[in-house]
Amino acid sequence: MTAALSSQVALSPDSTLEIKQPSFDFFELAEPKPHAIPPLDEQPLSQKPLKPTLSPGMVQYLSIKESYPDSLLFFRMGDFYELFFEDAVIAAKDLDIVLTKRGKNDGDDIPMCGVPAHAYESYLSKLIQKGHRVAICEQMEDPETAKKRGSKGPLLRDVVRVVTPGTLTEDSLLEARQNNFLIALSPLTGQEIGVAVIDLSTGTFLIEATDLSMLPGVLARLDPAEIVIPDRLMMEPALYDHLGQWKRKLTPLPHARFDAENGRRRLETIYNVKTLDAFGAYSQAEIRAAGALIDYIQITQKSSLRMLDRPRHLKSASIMVIDAPTRRSLELHYSQSGQRHGSLLETIDYTKTAAGGRLLSLQLATPLMVQNTIEERLDAVSFFVDHADARDYVRETLTKCPDMERALSRLNFQRGSPRDLAAIRDGLTIAMKLKSALQEDHGGAALPEGLAKSVTRLGFHGDTIDKLNRALAEDLPIYTRDGDFIANDFNPELDAYRYLRTNGREEIARFQGEYITRTGINSLKIKHNNVIGYHIDIGPTHVSKIPEDFIHRQTLASSVRY
Repeated sequence: MTAALSSQVALSPDSTLEIKQPSFDFFELAEPKPHAIPPLDEQPLSQKPLKPTLSPGMVQYLSIKESYPDSLLFFRMGDFYELFFEDAVIAAKDLDIVLTKRGKNDGDDIPMCGVPAHAYESYLSKLIQKGHRVAICEQMEDPETAKKRGSKGPLLRDVVRVVTPGTLTEDSLLEARQNNFLIALSPLTGQEIGVAVIDLSTGTFLIEATDLSMLPGVLARLDPAEIVIPDRLMMEPALYDHLGQWKRKLTPLPHARFDAENGRRRLETIYNVKTLDAFGAYSQAEIRAAGALIDYIQITQKSSLRMLDRPRHLKSASIMVIDAPTRRSLELHYSQSGQRHGSLLETIDYTKTAAGGRLLSLQLATPLMVQNTIEERLDAVSFFVDHADARDYVRETLTKCPDMERALSRLNFQRGSPRDLAAIRDGLTIAMKLKSALQEDHGGAALPEGLAKSVTRLGFHGDTIDKLNRALAEDLPIYTRDGDFIANDFNPELDAYRYLRTNGREEIARFQGEYITRTGINSLKIKHNNVIGYHIDIGPTHVSKIPEDFIHRQTLASSVRY
């Protein structure tokens, strides 16, 4: 696992910090879903005929909103995300914020509300918890860039991400010790249903097949945050009844998105392989579900999946099948009241990290049925029971381990922060310490085979750790936009820019002194304006003293500029 980390997060040879990009291309984005148009007198405000007096900004908003009719549109305007029309009415009510107005449409006031961009995550969390989808629309240029391209209209804007319950990656929106599973169900193939499962916050990817009778048990085991299904299944009474308590979490997609051949090509492209045979033998139903899930993620995240794990094929014979009523009765993850407190998981969870808590939860949900794997796991447990010093060292060391899985996922989706890079560095450092400690002599006892394999997979990351140590400043900001997270003396070009930022006035004064000495013009000045930038300014009587390499820019009554 850590070997994969070092291949994804690295520093380039020329000492500039970067996240490595894959070589494959994006898939085509989905066309907006068709929606029936109601009669004119029943149309919402956002679809009423527009008056010529509607501002260019509102025209742009409505044009973008048209492509995301099922999402609340967070429309970036300066330091705020603004919402208009019905979106504003809904958001103001659910967020308990003030509903105002901005301009008119067809004689009616346009409702408006907004949230500060720097604190949007807390508002986003409330909306997601209430079952909304949110399209994040950013400014794709600054005013200076717009001015240079000569545009008199609004700044270029576009949706960079659609946030749904199953596509969250932010720590503030997630439970640290619980997976956030997004799943897809394939169309019925006989009695078989393919199930694909991805946790975007960690990269976990599982694929399995089930049937109608066992589907409720599978859903109870996975406890998904969102379920993607073919729209035709919404009209299958038998299946729809089986979904029971999950109906509010359903996201229908056009049936064509679940095509098996397209799904196979998507998976081959994601992993840059010619065939999926190396990953196991998958049925048509499983390929359909997995391909549709990848498609949905790329549509909503507008991004590739650089950090997705190899798919794990779960076979019903390898895990204990527990139906939904039995799972509730056993109170494995939740008590009868629906709380974690009082459950078996809460009772036995003494893990030291968030990733460990998620792993224990997944293992408890999927009890093993393969003897060799069970014995391998028990051998590792026995080793730590018998070697208290090793056990205590590992537990103490793990308390300092950050959540590398989720940090890497955010970096993968270009939502990471400097502290996420530090989490990768610190996690790799701890991995090296654990590997060294576990490879030491333990009274002549050899490591169990399964534990030895895990230690080997920790790999060696000394070069990456060293480069991150040299690259990252000691005190790291929360957000990349705050800057100053690259250490001094790491990148000479950056150091030069920082020097100019701090000592710019002194440098201008030095240049001015050098030019005065060179030309003999004591009244020479270095000035700045927004038209020609920094320039040399002299009086008209000194033009004859100007060297030939000075480039003339402007002549005024009182001065000449070079």
